[in-house]
Amino acid sequence: MDSFINLLYFDKVMNIIAVIGARSGSKSISEKNIKLFCGKPLIAWTIETAKKAKFLDRVIVSTDSEKIAKIARRYGAETPFLRPSEFANDSTGIEPVLKHAVEWLKENENYKTDIVVLLHPTNPLRRANHIDEAIKLLIKKRGHSVIAVSELPANHNPYWVFEPSKKNPQMLVNAKGQDIKDIPVRRQEMPKYYTRNDILYVLRVRNLYEKKPNLYGSKQELYIMSDFYDADINTPEEWILMENKFRRFQKTNL
Repeated sequence: MDSFINLLYFDKVMNIIAVIGARSGSKSISEKNIKLFCGKPLIAWTIETAKKAKFLDRVIVSTDSEKIAKIARRYGAETPFLRPSEFANDSTGIEPVLKHAVEWLKENENYKTDIVVLLHPTNPLRRANHIDEAIKLLIKKRGHSVIAVSELPANHNPYWVFEPSKKNPQMLVNAKGQDIKDIPVRRQEMPKYYTRNDILYVLRVRNLYEKKPNLYGSKQELYIMSDFYDADINTPEEWILMENKFRRFQKTNL
């Protein structure tokens, strides 16, 4: 038994679930979550990837749609409930959705969740090893959350992003307040910055019960990934581009 498994079982068997949020009513692309993407409903790729992860006990789809739920079950996910309407509108944050799932399992199945892995269904490039590595990182570091991120390219680094100076609009300063004449000229001279890629979040359930419920807690770890996997589908144009990228991805098995 390796050191990670020892950590996993240090006090008890930890219950680790994936929650895939898939409400109905997508405005940019009609029925986006179940629209066929490279031969399968878009959500199916996330479900099948999660089912391959070694450290997930359950894969649950939280949806307000019986149509989505039926398709999710076909590809191996659990849909033990339909999400109440108050958690399925445009203004609902993800924290209440996760909290509802955790509490429903506790109240209806006496199932206590320790760790939640949040997976958005709009990224079909995610791999099972990404999920497992992020879970291992959370447990080994004893963190409160793990956030999947990609390094910002140099031209998006705060040291190379500019705006007119408030004191002198004819002069440019970077996001750190430096005059453009004083900025680092070589990419290697700049510190690295990261952006969330929304590929996954791993979090302790207790984060959802803080005074301000959140995904992060007070001890966050970064799971740094190649920006190749950074993908989100929100427009018809992005859909076409992602299908082309996904087909190449499948052929090369990156």
